[in-house]
Amino acid sequence: MSAFYKPDLGIDPDSPFARDENGKLSRRAFWLDMSDRSMILAMTQGLGMALTADEKRAHLADIGRDHLIDDICVQEILPPEGEGVETDESPFQD
Repeated sequence: MSAFYKPDLGIDPDSPFARDENGKLSRRAFWLDMSDRSMILAMTQGLGMALTADEKRAHLADIGRDHLIDDICVQEILPPEGEGVETDESPFQD
């Protein structure tokens, strides 16, 4: 099963991420009415900002917006281990 975000409905009973007992998105129309641009903004700078990348991917796939995953779930590219790490050792010895 996908790792959908589970909002605290006690705090936010009208959460657009709420799901019923079968895991079906309750406020599906809220998401389907958004343009792609609005979806990107909502998921990166708005109410979806706190979700993990896996939760965002699951949500986007569920609402048929798989094509936005690369725009919303930007992967951080890290340098290989050991590169860019400064040491106290100098390549030039006196």
